[in-house]
Amino acid sequence: MKHLIGLSLLIISFCTTMQAQRNSFLVKPYLQDAEPTSIIIKWETEFDGESTVEWGLTAKLGNKTTGNSNKVNFGESRLHEVQLTGLKRFTTYYYRVKTGKLKSDILQFKTPPFSGEAASFNLIAMSDMQIDRSQPDKFSEVVNEGILNYLEQQFGGKVPDNLALVMIPGDLVAQGSDYKQWQTDFFRPSEKLFSQVPVYPVPGNHEQNSQFFFKYFSLPENGDPAYAEHWWYKDYGNVRIIGLDSNKGYRDMREQYEWLKQVLKDTEEEEDIDFVFAQLHHPYKSELWIPGEEETTGKVVKMLETFSDKTGKPSIHFFGHTHGYSRGQSRDHNHLWVNVASAGGAIDNWGEFEGRDYDEFTVTQDEYGFVMVNVDPNPADPKISLKRISRGNVQNPKDNTVTDSITVYKINQKPDAPVGIAPKEESLPISAITLKASPFSGGRVSSKHTASHWQVSTTTNFEKPVTDSWKQNENWYYEENRQKGDDLTDEDLSRLHPSTTYYWRVRYRDQYLGWSDWSDVLTFKTN
Repeated sequence: MKHLIGLSLLIISFCTTMQAQRNSFLVKPYLQDAEPTSIIIKWETEFDGESTVEWGLTAKLGNKTTGNSNKVNFGESRLHEVQLTGLKRFTTYYYRVKTGKLKSDILQFKTPPFSGEAASFNLIAMSDMQIDRSQPDKFSEVVNEGILNYLEQQFGGKVPDNLALVMIPGDLVAQGSDYKQWQTDFFRPSEKLFSQVPVYPVPGNHEQNSQFFFKYFSLPENGDPAYAEHWWYKDYGNVRIIGLDSNKGYRDMREQYEWLKQVLKDTEEEEDIDFVFAQLHHPYKSELWIPGEEETTGKVVKMLETFSDKTGKPSIHFFGHTHGYSRGQSRDHNHLWVNVASAGGAIDNWGEFEGRDYDEFTVTQDEYGFVMVNVDPNPADPKISLKRISRGNVQNPKDNTVTDSITVYKINQKPDAPVGIAPKEESLPISAITLKASPFSGGRVSSKHTASHWQVSTTTNFEKPVTDSWKQNENWYYEENRQKGDDLTDEDLSRLHPSTTYYWRVRYRDQYLGWSDWSDVLTFKTN
């Protein structure tokens, strides 16, 4: 009997040794929840073993921190998590992970600055990289030939020095309940990126509210404890990033909106926060795919608009779901709308689905790509600059071409109020009336005329205008600039009534979203 027990122990020991020797990475190291003095490192191995990170200020490492591992799925695989603490703010560190004899390459990351520090940084937003079987390597292309090549060409040096973090508003995989897809379709194509900069996703509909999403990601635990990681916020420098869940079962929850209301209220008092970025999956409006719109996202947009009006702090909501890029802005608020798809999912081509040309959007493109945001926290004049980096589409491929850009300052310098030229104090036939105002002037040194807002009313208070026309200097829709050649200093009128007195006014906007004051009110009468 003793011999049998000894033999069994020997076999178990032999099997354990063999497992350790042939252990392998299912998911290579990736970064989560970075703070100025801490960061989380995760990885997945085929078999269990130690969860150790060796790290230091040089490639010699010198420090060692251990963590824990847990099952992700049925079987022997283990997801490891180690939190490094006691780090220095805004500092580059070297690290590698170790599970038994299995070791990763030596990699790097950089800790964030404290809020209020004047340190410029870049972040990337992209979404909808779920695999398209007709273009299965597209997400790998967007990461490696897109993001990593773009960073190298634009900045040189190491990735963590040029990129702070990545935001993903949903649809990371095609089927969130499929365990293998997380390894093969998401983490494997992106391993060279997320091993160097932290990634902050929110769930899309394709995640299917799967346990795998919440196991693989360690998101900030500052949301509602009852709905951990469904909504949260993360501060990086002078930006507060808010993650929300717009999926069925969560988008109607009172708890999420009460939490968001409180976070925005708290942010009003945060002197070191200049900008608020929110990310959620579903669009409020979509020019390429109307059936993808979600009304509850409009509630979030209105909350952000109100916040920006009250505080003077510009805001953005990043979204996906529609597989193409769109950039727009609220008419009366310092708020941007940005669809950051597609990073891999099949393009929603023009004409393929029902669409609509919305006033808010300046540009919509059916393409692959990502969005780069530079944040300049200059205490005297904070600003954000957004660029769309395009990979084109199958019919028109592009190699990291900048196809759209916008800069928004926290403090706007108003353009000069336009002066109404004609008509004024005259009687006109209703068949041919054109409003005319003075040329654009004022604002910042580089200000350009990018929008006009005309109002015509039968009363002087303009509460119910008969004409309320808002036009941009460009409107790219269905591969055509519908505003080409339009003079923003005039406006043709129609549908007026005879023998009626009308009042009119106009205001101008520059490319930084700064509105002028309204012009003086002028009047005319139809005959």
